[in-house]
Amino acid sequence: MKKRSHKEILKKKPSAAKVRKKKRNPIFALLDNVRSLYNVGSIFRTSDAVLLKKLYLCGITGCPPRREISKTALGAEELVPWEYNESAVEVLKKLKKEGVKIAVVELANNSVEYSKAAYGYPVCFVFGHEVNGVSDEVMAMADMAVELPMLGRANSLNVSVCYGIIMYDALNKI
Repeated sequence: MKKRSHKEILKKKPSAAKVRKKKRNPIFALLDNVRSLYNVGSIFRTSDAVLLKKLYLCGITGCPPRREISKTALGAEELVPWEYNESAVEVLKKLKKEGVKIAVVELANNSVEYSKAAYGYPVCFVFGHEVNGVSDEVMAMADMAVELPMLGRANSLNVSVCYGIIMYDALNKI
């Protein structure tokens, strides 16, 4: 077995122009006060990988162009549709009017393990601050809460790692 070279991998990938024209999946994501620019960059990269419909950056969440975002996004910030809005609540009100289900990724009294969740599409996943989680105002708007099982002492995974797990699970359920 021989791993592909970077050049071989790039040769098989579509151009940026073709990616921008691709049909996107009925999955949205909203970052509610995610503080690490490196996490934001990683989330952009995963969003490109799953052809996310749109990424909403809210509150204190940093936006491109930022060197720290670009370092981990590796160009995905140029391909993923995104917008900044100070208010996550306003974005979610708009999405709900358009028939989008809201799934917060949070440890809540009625959260469902992600692998057992039936989302309904289109869906918007909300990811919160690395320490404080999703804000109470946003929690009140959720149609459901999903969580990842944590079998050890840690309460949660890094938000960008959690994002990848949730996005690929949602992609497989479409």
